[in-house]
Amino acid sequence: MGEYANYDMHTLLNALGMVLFVFVAYLALYFYYKWKNHRDMMRKIRREWGQAPDQEYGLAEFENIGRYYVNRKTEDFQIDDITWNDLDMDRVFLCLNHTRSFLGESYLYYLLRTPQMRKEPLEKFERLVSWFQTHTAEREEMEYFFSKLGRSGKSSIFDYIYNLASVRLGSPLLHYAMIALLLGSVGVLLAAPQPGILLLLFALILSIWTYEKYKRPVAPYITSCIAMEKILRAAEGIVKYDVPGLQKDEIKSYVGEFGKLRRNMWMLLAGEGTGIESLLFVYLNNLLHIDLIQFHAVVKEIAKKLSGFEFLVEEMGQIEAAIAVASTRILYPEHTIPMLHEEGEIRFRAVEMYHPLIDEPVANSIDTKRCVLLTGSNASGKSTFLKTAALQALLAQTIHTVFAKEYEGRYFRVFTSMALRDDIMSEESYYMVEIRSLKRIMDTAGQKPPVLCCVDEVLRGTNTVERVSASSQILKWMAGKELMCMAATHDIELTWILEDIYRNCHFEEEVTDDEIRFDYRLREGRAMTRNAIRLLALMGFDEGIIRDATEMAEKMAGSGQSIC
Repeated sequence: MGEYANYDMHTLLNALGMVLFVFVAYLALYFYYKWKNHRDMMRKIRREWGQAPDQEYGLAEFENIGRYYVNRKTEDFQIDDITWNDLDMDRVFLCLNHTRSFLGESYLYYLLRTPQMRKEPLEKFERLVSWFQTHTAEREEMEYFFSKLGRSGKSSIFDYIYNLASVRLGSPLLHYAMIALLLGSVGVLLAAPQPGILLLLFALILSIWTYEKYKRPVAPYITSCIAMEKILRAAEGIVKYDVPGLQKDEIKSYVGEFGKLRRNMWMLLAGEGTGIESLLFVYLNNLLHIDLIQFHAVVKEIAKKLSGFEFLVEEMGQIEAAIAVASTRILYPEHTIPMLHEEGEIRFRAVEMYHPLIDEPVANSIDTKRCVLLTGSNASGKSTFLKTAALQALLAQTIHTVFAKEYEGRYFRVFTSMALRDDIMSEESYYMVEIRSLKRIMDTAGQKPPVLCCVDEVLRGTNTVERVSASSQILKWMAGKELMCMAATHDIELTWILEDIYRNCHFEEEVTDDEIRFDYRLREGRAMTRNAIRLLALMGFDEGIIRDATEMAEKMAGSGQSIC
């Protein structure tokens, strides 16, 4: 017996040694990969700083980025869809998007659509950007901190968070009934094993089936609960950093208010991990519906907490957006901090402004207190100038950074009417779409802050006589309001009709035997050249067409009449 006892002890010690070895190896691998992931991410952060963002998005992912903006209710002025699309702001967003989390990218999008009309929010944002420009170590720590949150992916996190309060789940009594059935079947099993086994098997199958039925429609909401928990953990972590302007006491207070909600979410979150322990919670949830019961409590609680949630998102979102802007300022060294005025004369002054989406942009300057009328040949640069001017005004009041050497102006409500199209779905013609676009601008004119509107080819969707007549009156009306209008036109007649109230500027070209060259430089005065027929010739159109068109143009110009 003694020999066998020693043998058993020896075997036990070997087994314990193996278990200990496996445990230590597991810990070693865990910490190694944690260290490796941290090292690789920090290398990535340092490599990508000041570089053009290369994050790619599918259509669904990009749409999800904007859902915080859609759901966040505000009475502040926001850029409408027409202006956003005219200025190609989706691409501008991607150009600026040096963020690393769903929180940062969602807030940056919201920021770009919500220009500020007061100096205080912009000054706070500027302090953050400037601090991150000079505090490299802290900025890298913050980037790593946000990288652990992850990106939006294909689920609209903010949609589900904002809609949690309105989810209709029915009564939780069914889930309690499943627990009672399982416990009852266990009791029967102990008293009468044979029927008890059958009852327990039935209870298990029924519980799993009902769980899957009720879990499926709320699964995305549970995913959003996980994202909310990440935000709350991030809020707890961010107060450890000495970031200027960070409202630490308010953050701690709001996080504390979420205590009950987080306790109600613990079983929801426990089964959503990737470790072995999460598998145990998955089985428990399938059998006992604990996460679904807790979800009922979460839905009731979340409606009370949305204001606190928005505060936390804004505080942390501003920090990551500021990091993105600090990186952008390195990527585009030719930038300036804008000088903005809440009162005083309406003025738009920009020195050597350029468009960040153009590879080799031509910078232009303008200083005007009057509305501006742009003329020039096709493809000479009128539309690009309008987009550049409107973009600078928008960026000045959102990211407090302008792509120019100097910028000064009022706080503006920015509107454009440029890249319009026929609305096939509503069967509206181009002209109807155009006048609706102009009407939305005119409806806001005369209010404060003043409007900056950029209009490309006023009323191009109708005939020449009515276009000149109507557009001259619309532009004259705009000049009489507290409004800065920059408009481009091919109708040279407007430069004469409006010369007393609009400042005439133009773009021109150099014509040679085989090409037309544009320098894209803004010049004073009205355009005196035309190139439409010349472009036909350069593209190889029939010489007879070119000759007859030239003769007709000269005849029209000489007589001052239109030929129908």
